Amino acid sequence: MAKKTALVTGASRGIGRGIAIELARAGCNIAINYASNAAAAEEALTLVRAAGGDGVLIKGDVAVAADRERMVAETIARFQRIDLLVNNAGVAPNVRADLLEAGEESFDRLYAINLKGPYFLTQIVAKRMLAQEKDSEGFRGRIVTISSISAYTASINRGDYCVVKAGLGMMTKLFADRLANDGINVYEIRPGIIATDMTGGVKEKYDRLIIEQGITPIRRWGRPEDIGRAVRAIAEDRFPFSTGAVFDVDGGFHLHRL
Repeated sequence: MAKKTALVTGASRGIGRGIAIELARAGCNIAINYASNAAAAEEALTLVRAAGGDGVLIKGDVAVAADRERMVAETIARFQRIDLLVNNAGVAPNVRADLLEAGEESFDRLYAINLKGPYFLTQIVAKRMLAQEKDSEGFRGRIVTISSISAYTASINRGDYCVVKAGLGMMTKLFADRLANDGINVYEIRPGIIATDMTGGVKEKYDRLIIEQGITPIRRWGRPEDIGRAVRAIAEDRFPFSTGAVFDVDGGFHLHRL
């Protein structure tokens, strides 16, 4: 993993930061993309370097075409190639609204950031990877998209979020099929209930569901480093004969139980 480069979107906080730190522990160079919180990004960079990796900060909104082009160009300018793209940047609805009342503004925002942005960023990075020499494992690159259990779990007060996360699942299949013969494997990771800023407002609710009611067989909150370890396993070529695969990192939430 030493000297390999990963571009991680939304890497300043939460799951993205956990991924960046874990990849840094493997010796990766990390392009830390962030949208607005410069202080959090600087802190993430410090942690990446402390973990043994090198890094660069790249401010950019994945929903903006020019920013997508620039974050790829700046990563390559600094580290010469991209071995791993992690589509992690994402937002939740500003307001949870009933399915029959939700408006288009929220849907458009989530679509632009959570689905359209990763879709076209993956397109750009895939083209760059196709021009790269294969690495020591015979790959030109790997692409990982962080989706959610909301890809298949209905939440009627945030339908827009569920729809775009489901879209990421099909995006993974499409790019996996297109790139499999070119030495680029593509994967989806579906986190469960992870302790981040995004879930801070519903902590009491999920404490009850997880600890008291056992909504997840493993009765604890997920942590950003749980997702980071899964991404690292992919980056370290632990699944060379898999592409288009979905990895559930959710404490067993996906199990159907009686």
